[in-house]
Amino acid sequence: PFPRRFLTSKEQFHAYLRAGGEEEEEKEEKEEKEEKEEEEQVSSAQSEPPAKRVKAEELGQDGESRGDAGEEEKERPEKKRARGQNKSRPCMKPSSYEQSRLCPSVTQGCAGQCHFGPRCRFLHDVSEYLAAKPADLGRRCVLFDTFGRCPYGVTCRFGRAHLGDGHQNLVNAALARQWEGKVLVRNSLSKELQQRLRKRKFSFRKAEEFLRALRGGKGGNASGGSAEVSNCTAPHEGLGDSPALQSSRGAPSIPTLGPLTDEDVTKLRPCEKKKLEIQGKLYLAPLTTCGNLPFRRVCKRFGADVTCGEMAVCTNLLQGQSSEWALLKRHHTEDVFGVQLEGAFPDTMTKCAELLNRTIDVDFVDINVGCPIDLVYKKGGGCALMTRSNKFEQIVRGMNSVSSEHLEPSWWSPVRPGLTFPPLQVLDVPLTVKIRTGVQEKVNVAHKIIPRIREWGASMVTLHGRSREQRYTRSADWEYIAECARVASPMPLFGNGDILSYEDANRAMQMGVSGIMIARQVRVGALIKPWLFTEIKEQRHWDISSSERFDILKDFTNYGLEHWGSDTQGVEKTRKFLLEWLSFLCRYIPVGLLEHLPQRINERPPYYLGRDYLETLMASQNVDDWIKISELLLGPVPPSFTFLPKHKANSYR
Repeated sequence: PFPRRFLTSKEQFHAYLRAGGEEEEEKEEKEEKEEKEEEEQVSSAQSEPPAKRVKAEELGQDGESRGDAGEEEKERPEKKRARGQNKSRPCMKPSSYEQSRLCPSVTQGCAGQCHFGPRCRFLHDVSEYLAAKPADLGRRCVLFDTFGRCPYGVTCRFGRAHLGDGHQNLVNAALARQWEGKVLVRNSLSKELQQRLRKRKFSFRKAEEFLRALRGGKGGNASGGSAEVSNCTAPHEGLGDSPALQSSRGAPSIPTLGPLTDEDVTKLRPCEKKKLEIQGKLYLAPLTTCGNLPFRRVCKRFGADVTCGEMAVCTNLLQGQSSEWALLKRHHTEDVFGVQLEGAFPDTMTKCAELLNRTIDVDFVDINVGCPIDLVYKKGGGCALMTRSNKFEQIVRGMNSVSSEHLEPSWWSPVRPGLTFPPLQVLDVPLTVKIRTGVQEKVNVAHKIIPRIREWGASMVTLHGRSREQRYTRSADWEYIAECARVASPMPLFGNGDILSYEDANRAMQMGVSGIMIARQVRVGALIKPWLFTEIKEQRHWDISSSERFDILKDFTNYGLEHWGSDTQGVEKTRKFLLEWLSFLCRYIPVGLLEHLPQRINERPPYYLGRDYLETLMASQNVDDWIKISELLLGPVPPSFTFLPKHKANSYR
């Protein structure tokens, strides 16, 4: 679909980037020289890091490095097409981001209160730390400019923006007051909760009740069907149980004062549970690695209505792992937000649902029954649950049974006379399920499972139009998705797969689905073009310029520094996730270069020269060029830096 004037060969493509790169380096050197003349107080500048050494066999993209890019590449024998994850990639997480770290007590302005005293292995001398600290990366600190104060103080890699005499951390009091008392990010893991989880002192009362009924075979079936009833007209066990009756049955009694209310004697029936009203909205799928909070903020800005956190493993959450709980964090701009859980057994999934229902703020909880990777599938999770119907049913029923609970407000106490009992707080989180068409490529089973999922109590189903064997290759089967949407009615069903333009979205909505999910991986929508949400809402093709795309990367970088921090560790974490995203962004073909619109998600673009140097640089599939883009935003990479994307993503090689 390209005009001939834009097409080029691989050798000419990289030669153009090298020539442009040399001009850019000369320009940068000139700017640095002028900056040194203006800032006479700077005694020495940071030396450039040694050249990045990226082995050809580790690249997984073009197989080139800057050192051999000028040599003519010989024709390679045809190899088996790689797919999936780079399982053998080396560990790229550094053991330490800085050789000499400053003690957090010094950074927070309370150096005399270090709990470790003389045993502390971090530095307490600011001058000694600054002598070894790498040079600053810029003159502006996004945290200081946005919030009026940078919590990272002298460790900030943009410290010159807010450090005064004596390395004092300056504060913009007027700007800081505007943010006082505002919670920007919710769902953080507190130390108190983490300790309770690690010591197994968290009470899973409702989950244990369901599991006891499951083991005891209550209700006459192994799925614990008595825990939930899908028919509102059917009798429900436990209706009318007053606190006294509960006490006589061995359940702990709840002391109450005041008149008896309906909340005291009734329990939510399935038909009375909170409904998830997102029909017709644009849903950003949970994207492992790339679907982090800064990326979701970018998509929110372009019009995503519903966002979901990355897939979290329930066992890791129950153990109180900080890295897993970080996947649940919610930015205040995410007005409709959910989390996705992965697990293989009803005990852990039910307990995890109760834990999240009582500790975090979400609008829905999604069960991952679509993950195709071997690590999850072989343990019985993800797509494997579609073949384990009994466990699948127990998980859905169990999580649904603990997703609503009546709690007394924390301020109420039965020993305070004269108080009437206030309305009970109801925690009611809808449950959704994400599935595939089946496990085997030509054996679709989703249409048989979806009616049962509706009976088990799920509020919505999302169907990815591929099987596990297909993973993320071939085209999604939207005819089958339409058939499943009819079977699912009246339960909402969202379709997922091959959405890269507003025409694709319109065709999908004509299939009768309740909404569409914009997703990920080899056939990517949101990761290739996050402005896709704007195109769908405005019904147009956006010929976005390279400078506008670069501004999007700037926004992501600023969001990343806010989220992960502006110290060395935060900068390198931001760089890592930026590079992962760039491994997808390079597949976008600018609208202005296409003869026929729209771009198809399975089209493999040839080598082409963009309308300017930056557009061509962004089209490169060479790891070194991605690193170069990151250096334009976050400064030079550390010595001996290397990067290999998590996913091989070589369908466009």
